Order: sequence, then structure tokens, then C-alpha cells
Amino acid sequence: MFFRKSEETSEKKAGLFQRMKQALGATKDNLVKRIDAVLFSRTTLDEMTLDELEEILLGADLGIRVTNRVMEQIRDQYKKLEIRSADEMRAAIRKLLLETLETRAVSENTSAPVPVEVWMIVGVNGTGKTTTVGKLAARLAQDGKKVLVCAADPFRPAAIEQLAVWVERSGAALVKSKTGSDPSAVLHDALAAATARESNIVIVDTAGRLHTRSNLMLELEKMRRVAGRKIPGAPHEVLLVIDATTGQNGLAQAREFMKSAGVTGLIVTKLDGTAKGGVLFSICQDLGIPVRYIGVGESLEDLLEFSPDAFVDSLFSEAPMAH
Repeated sequence: MFFRKSEETSEKKAGLFQRMKQALGATKDNLVKRIDAVLFSRTTLDEMTLDELEEILLGADLGIRVTNRVMEQIRDQYKKLEIRSADEMRAAIRKLLLETLETRAVSENTSAPVPVEVWMIVGVNGTGKTTTVGKLAARLAQDGKKVLVCAADPFRPAAIEQLAVWVERSGAALVKSKTGSDPSAVLHDALAAATARESNIVIVDTAGRLHTRSNLMLELEKMRRVAGRKIPGAPHEVLLVIDATTGQNGLAQAREFMKSAGVTGLIVTKLDGTAKGGVLFSICQDLGIPVRYIGVGESLEDLLEFSPDAFVDSLFSEAPMAH
């Protein structure tokens, strides 16, 4: 029995790795294959090599801060003769990129267990926020959690209908509002229902109207207060959904939410549809909060728990081809 369980775990990990590798194909081409093309196309490493590598990192949307930090250390190791070959330089870049993700990989949320956890999902419209709520509900339900989803975006009836379909597929319960209702009132009702039904987790899909940014932020603050009054320590998680295809623009949106939403973690979606997956490194460096999940497709199973090791391994997994 023990061996069977170990084999199942290994198979599951291998399956997740393959899905991540497939989803990150375009980012791999834009980042690692270009790094390999530069490093393994010449007989010696020189300053021109380093300049070309810097351009590749910026072009793959790693951002200025990550690129500068990585290249400063690479240049330093190169000058000290700690890097003497293309293989050593590739390994050094890989190690520095992994460190960028690992420094933010541990959750800061160390509070004691509570009967009902409240997770607020925030982000602008168009990031895949509503479908992510459905996928998250499915993941948690599969883990044996009793999940209740609160549809607290009363200004988008279509989003509530869409969420109802996702929630039904996930096996979770749903509390929704009438169009134009007060989101905080809907949240209050959902938390009362969760307590009565002995739910383990309440996932709250919030409004994401960027054009009324100040009103939206005030509404999120109000919802956090309502949650805290109803359930001690709530919200226990505030997860911000960022669309990877927006690249560095997603960072600007994220900073707005971080000012008033008390973001505890990130969900990065649409990684399968972009060559700019390198923005994940920039997100971890600049925002200083962990990536919890990544979206790599449309199905319920395509929300993966984020692993820095698996992410970097999937990019660098294949041995470089000599040119």
C-alpha cells in the first residue's frame, strides 16, 4: 500500500511537471532557448555575450530590477573567473532565477487554524478572476474541504452566471446576490451561511472595475472589515489574480491592489498563452509576496499549486544543444 501511494505521488508530480512544461513552451523559447543560442554558439565568453544575455532577460519580461540583479552577479562571477564555460554560466543564471522565486515562496500567514477560512480573490476584470475562483473551489473540494463560494460582484450578472456553472462543476456551494446589491451585504450573508453549514473555506469573488479604482478599493476595505467582524482574523487570504499576458502592466495593477487590499498571495493566470512568463520573476522580486497558484489552461485541473523548483526546472529541463 505504501509503495502504491508513493508511486501515485510520483506519477502526480510527473504529470504536473509535464503540464507546466507544456504551458511554458513559449516562455522557454523566448528565454532559455535564446540564452542557449547565445552561450553555445561561440567558442569563448566575452563582454558581448554578457550584453546579449542582458537583452534576452529584458526581452523575456523579467524586468529591470531582476535583470540588473542577475547580470551584476553573473558579471562579478565572470570577472572572478568563477564562470569559465557556457555550461557554468547557464547553471549560474538558472540558480539566480530560482533564488528570485524561492525568496518569496513561503507564506507569511502563520495564524492559528480557524473553523472557517475566508479567502478574498481580487483583481481587475479580464484577468480570469471568476474562472480562477471556480478552479480554486474545485481544487479545495478535491482536497476534502467543504467550500462555499460568495459571488460578490453584483455589477456583472454574466460573471455570476459563469461562476454558478464553475461552482456546480466543482461540487461547492454558492451564495449570490441580486444585480446591484451591496457586495458587503452579500459577503455578510455568505459568511452566515458558511457558519451554519459548517463550511471550511469561503472563497469570495470580488468586483474588479478598474475605471472606478478609488471606489473599488474603498469597497474592498469595507468587505475586509465586514469579514473581520463576522469571523475572527478574516480575511485569512487575499489572493490577487494577475494576467501573465499583460507582462509588466500587470505589476502596476498589482501595486494598486496592494495599497489597500492587504494582498497575501498571487495567482498568475494565462501562462500557457504568453511568451512573457518571465514576468513571474519580476512579480516575486518587486511585490515581495508569494505566488500561490498558476493558471495553465481552461479546464478545472489547470490551476496548479506554484512550485519555484518545478517552474525553473520546466524551463531549463532540456540539455542545451550545441550550435
